[in-house]
Amino acid sequence: MKTSWRSASLVASAAAVMALTTACGQDSPPAASQNVGATAAPGDYGNIGAGTGTGGATGGASAPASPSASSPSTPAGKLSVSTAEKVGKVVTDSLGLTLYRFDQDTEEPPKSNCDGDCAKTWPPVPADDAEAGEGIDKALLGSVTRADGTKQLTVGGWPAYRYAKDVNAGDVKGQGVGGKWYALAPDGKKAQGGGAGEGEAAQAGLSTRNDPKLGEIVVDKNGMTVYRFKKDEAWPKPVSNCSGECLKKWPLVEPVDFADTKGIQEKGYMVFDRTDGKGKQQTINCSPIYTFAGDKAPGDTNGQGVGGTWYAVRPDGKLVGASEK
Repeated sequence: MKTSWRSASLVASAAAVMALTTACGQDSPPAASQNVGATAAPGDYGNIGAGTGTGGATGGASAPASPSASSPSTPAGKLSVSTAEKVGKVVTDSLGLTLYRFDQDTEEPPKSNCDGDCAKTWPPVPADDAEAGEGIDKALLGSVTRADGTKQLTVGGWPAYRYAKDVNAGDVKGQGVGGKWYALAPDGKKAQGGGAGEGEAAQAGLSTRNDPKLGEIVVDKNGMTVYRFKKDEAWPKPVSNCSGECLKKWPLVEPVDFADTKGIQEKGYMVFDRTDGKGKQQTINCSPIYTFAGDKAPGDTNGQGVGGTWYAVRPDGKLVGASEK
């Protein structure tokens, strides 16, 4: 018997309703919840420490850059592509300085979330005179208007920065700083090299490690500790109560495919849509997860217990060293 168009439509609608009403924590959680996100910014975020990076690039001049090379007013000039050891191909300016992107920015639409002291450490690259050199697709170059009215260069939609600690052409000291700053690849994506080196295994997007004080905790692909905020909500749908300045100190963990995890509980593993324009955020057991800008290196747990509201996360999503209430 043939099914009428109307009957098929009703069946499809019923299936959609069931999918949307599946509560977080059930055996088959949805891939993403609908229209939930940041609602308030907590008052105690903890202190931020400076990150470090290593490596150097080839393909640029080896002479030190001028003292004003990291100034926000220094023109970008003709961009080119250099190859950095363990990082791969990166975009450099006319002085040979590496350009970077910030995970907390957005590409659609382009928006910079680095101002104030952040912009002193990561000077925005002016867009005015930038031009595509060999290896750079000029169609990927654009600009975004910053809060102060200046035009910042974008590559593939991502605002471009220099790093104040890169003083020589070819330096890539900003790579991986805080787990959120990465050199720009020629296509605007993160420059992360060719994967694990010989004899090394690539670390999963989310995995666990045994901390001598905290026990088994979740870490991200960079080995940085993952945290939860007690003021967030998980039931019946995830809600993040960390926004604005809070997110600068507690960067959200972006979606990670479950196939790219190791040792993490699958039940309640889902992403949700934030309502503050920051996109999607990963959860473990439906609870939103973050890293801490005050953790300077893999293995740091400086965010543990901050404000009595921030705690490391167990593989099943539970808090480390605190009750759920």
